[in-house]
Amino acid sequence: MIDFKAVWESSWAMLGLEADPECFVRLMTSYAEPHRHYHTQQHLAECLALIQQVRNKLEHPAEVELALWFHDAIYAPLRHDNELRSADWAREVLLIAGADLELADRVHSLIMATRHTAEPLGPDAQLLVDIDLAILGAPPERFAEYERQVRAEYRHVPTFLFRRKRRELLQRFLARPVLYGSAKLRERFEAGARANLLAAVSD
Repeated sequence: MIDFKAVWESSWAMLGLEADPECFVRLMTSYAEPHRHYHTQQHLAECLALIQQVRNKLEHPAEVELALWFHDAIYAPLRHDNELRSADWAREVLLIAGADLELADRVHSLIMATRHTAEPLGPDAQLLVDIDLAILGAPPERFAEYERQVRAEYRHVPTFLFRRKRRELLQRFLARPVLYGSAKLRERFEAGARANLLAAVSD
């Protein structure tokens, strides 16, 4: 079980900064919002655990870790600006804590990379995106749970429409030459992710 508070304080300490204690409370409250089923503290914990295993591959590990903390800080299923609003919040918190603008902008850009709409630029963004997509290569039972969680977040969408849109999204992932840009996570998750995705779109 991850000690969120300890990891949070460590993330900031690595940057030589200290965030307003209320920010941690607000962030954890956000990840526990009742409309969330996948974009929750469970997903955050999985991401924070995985980054520990690839930290030596990162140029700015503390910045990537902080980006993970905020990458789903704001989440509303029907909105298309969740990443932007989350990135703006992270940049604001960093600047208030005394970070320089260049660092705050790098974290902002990292969070924006989790929109998954463009090829990530640089090894840090690539690993961040790979960590966010690691769920696709999870063991089949966890992947099945993930699919149920996503459906619950879109429970207001009619089943026929959800299934069509979901299949289109998963097929777009399958069409990519590779799902994971970093060699370490590709070796670990690529085969499993493709098996999970093929099973999902064939259902």
